[in-house]
Amino acid sequence: MTDQPNTTAEEQSQPNPNEKLVKVFDSEQESEALVVKGLLDSASIESDLASASLLQDAFPGMGGMIITVREEDAARAQQLIAESRQAVPADEPDDDETKA
Repeated sequence: MTDQPNTTAEEQSQPNPNEKLVKVFDSEQESEALVVKGLLDSASIESDLASASLLQDAFPGMGGMIITVREEDAARAQQLIAESRQAVPADEPDDDETKA
């Protein structure tokens, strides 16, 4: 019988802190960052969501939330984020608003 480390599901879904991480998203809105994290999670891209206020030493003057991913997942994550923004244009009214 071997002893396996006792890890929670949250610990398993976060990138290893010793790996090179790349910032793929930042937002002043926590809710927007949570939506993007959910998008990445649904694509099986492990990500870490952190408050930018905790990172003031590394990124002075920055607030809000930051999402980082493994370096090898960065291009795919950025592509998914860009595609999701194109899928729902915020400036165009939907059909219900134009009929009024």
